[in-house]
Amino acid sequence: MKVMSTVQTGVAEDLAQYIRSVTLREPEILKRLREETAKLPNAVMQISAEQGQFMGMLIRLLAAKLTLEVGVFTGYSSTAVALALPEDGRIIACDVSEEYTTVARRYWREAGVERKVTLRLAPAVETLDSLTAEGKSGAFDFAFIDADKENYDRYYERALKLLRTGGLIAVDNVLWHGKVVDQSAQDADTRAIRALNEKLHRDERVWVSMLPIGDGLTLAYKL
Repeated sequence: MKVMSTVQTGVAEDLAQYIRSVTLREPEILKRLREETAKLPNAVMQISAEQGQFMGMLIRLLAAKLTLEVGVFTGYSSTAVALALPEDGRIIACDVSEEYTTVARRYWREAGVERKVTLRLAPAVETLDSLTAEGKSGAFDFAFIDADKENYDRYYERALKLLRTGGLIAVDNVLWHGKVVDQSAQDADTRAIRALNEKLHRDERVWVSMLPIGDGLTLAYKL
């Protein structure tokens, strides 16, 4: 019998564990960071180990050297990206939390990638605008957006300007725990994510693909 693949295979916990057991190659430093972050009140903000590994693959496929991160938290995604970057690779990391990024700095140092990461503690829109003012338009190979949802569209537009042709933007939380299809969910964050998802679908400046990894990850390739 032929099995049709018109829908995604549901991933229950046992299947998720199987996927991890046959694909995940999580470095010890990332495992420790993930476990430390899991004890924090906002632990849900951390990406999964599988997503971190996937992002590392994207960095290698792009042969990326200059990347951008909007939303650092405790540093799992930036550490995963930094480990995948070449020795001369660099990340501009945007966040507003001194508390959480102190954890990130510690792990960047332990992982030996601190020199690759430039942390800018300021509202990300200000940082992105300053990068444009510094002449960085078209300079970045990759951008990861995982911050406050109401500003997603503003981050996307600025990141797109900073990205080179053939560069890639990865936008996290695009399924928003399933709330994007729940019409009773009308909070500002959910509406902002829905709006960006619909905009990306129509945006002819990019080629897009939405992946059901983690809480949903959209890849936008700049044409």
